Amino acid sequence: MTTEDQYQHSIATCGDVFSKKLKDYGAAWRIMRPKSITDQLFIKANRIRSIEIKGTSKIEEDIRAEFIAIVNYGIIGLIQLELGVAEVDDLPAEKALVIYDGYAQKAFDLMMDKNHDYDEAWRSMRISSYTDLILMKIYRTKQIEDNDGKTLISEGVDANYFDMINYAIFGLIKLHYES
Repeated sequence: MTTEDQYQHSIATCGDVFSKKLKDYGAAWRIMRPKSITDQLFIKANRIRSIEIKGTSKIEEDIRAEFIAIVNYGIIGLIQLELGVAEVDDLPAEKALVIYDGYAQKAFDLMMDKNHDYDEAWRSMRISSYTDLILMKIYRTKQIEDNDGKTLISEGVDANYFDMINYAIFGLIKLHYES
């Protein structure tokens, strides 16, 4: 399979989980402020790192499920940046899925552009490096949020969310196709 095929399969898996959770819970995440989403991403990435270091987990959800969650919370973060925070679940499932798909496509397009320039260097990396890079992006995001979104020369929160999404997809590809 090509990188494009592997990516599309992985993002479709994430979208399926997002869609099912949307049916179970609605868009309850609409009340989350971006800082809370960043903290949720931290919890997921930190758990992956903990499992990688310890070599074991006591909860049934594996690293794969956490990478899926990072993709989905990354897209939720992008949606919240676009729409703003709501006081209630105000987003119909159909509209949420359309917006989700739009951001998934933007993440794919970004990956393809970077993949061209970096010549698929990510394939030579270890999954643990994706975890560390996601955590670094989270710490960068927290700093930007603490600075009220202002940066001097750096990309904003949205760019960091996109990078987290793509590193998590790389982890999913490696786990599924190269394990």
